[in-house]
Amino acid sequence: MSSFSQRLAALHTTRPVTVLGAAVIDVIADAYALPWRGCDIELKQQGVNIGGCALNIAIALKRLGISAQNALPVGHGVWAEIIRHAMAKQDLHSVVEADTGDNGWCLALVEPDGERTFMSFSGVENQWQQSWLDALNVPNNSLVYLSGYQLASPCGALLTDWLEGLQNVTAFIDFGPRIADIPDALMTRIMACKPIVSLNRQESQLAAERWGVEDDRLGAYWQQRFGSVLIVRHDKDGAAWYDAESSGYVPAFAASVVDTIGAGDSHAGGTLAGLAAGWSLADAVMLGNAVAAWVVSHRGGDCAPTRAELLLAHKDV
Repeated sequence: MSSFSQRLAALHTTRPVTVLGAAVIDVIADAYALPWRGCDIELKQQGVNIGGCALNIAIALKRLGISAQNALPVGHGVWAEIIRHAMAKQDLHSVVEADTGDNGWCLALVEPDGERTFMSFSGVENQWQQSWLDALNVPNNSLVYLSGYQLASPCGALLTDWLEGLQNVTAFIDFGPRIADIPDALMTRIMACKPIVSLNRQESQLAAERWGVEDDRLGAYWQQRFGSVLIVRHDKDGAAWYDAESSGYVPAFAASVVDTIGAGDSHAGGTLAGLAAGWSLADAVMLGNAVAAWVVSHRGGDCAPTRAELLLAHKDV
């Protein structure tokens, strides 16, 4: 058994984890091309899956054997009941339940090369209330996942207030494409919390544009300005990481891409699992790479591997 496999086999939770964010429905369809104004295109439905960044991460952590407090608002309605039933089948429970309102849903169009485009409808997942946050138990030394979709929504300031009030925690934020939408004052407050930030290639370009730096200088700029961890995912080209004083690169695992839905979320889930187990940042990113490679090789965003499946796939790594 390889060194990576040995560490993976012994993976266990050493830090508390709270996953805060969305559980939504993904309606996934194949599209021969993206729609243009005035067109009428025929879609081929792949399926209706549970999704949402935070739920994808909760699933990834669960399947890797990492326990977490899942704060994923579930409401009442057609979509909410599908989510509640699907979560129960996977032995997942949310500590947040909305009194009224349904969960959101998303139409995901998958082009022939596997690239995906989302069109989203918001629901209770973006209607956070102070009472929900007050009910959460976040111990010292916790890892706390947050998504840019919630931070850029009207409840973003409320969530930032809550994050600022936590003691001795490490936030892990995947801003997604919303990194361009968060107001400067709020972004300043978020970054003052010294979060670990994970971005894909396109999102890192948006970040570079936002702060007026060259793409290839973003990591160094991040270290100098924020002094916190940045992970930049380059898909098949692996992932780069930067912390306050050093940086590195972790190669990708081989994958036959079927679709890329949930790839970034699963990478975050794998990386969080490694961090929750006390692994180094570089090793945690390697685990993120391994989980993401598995997910892009399978249909849908909720297909994160179990630890046994990952061990079998990478027994020689």
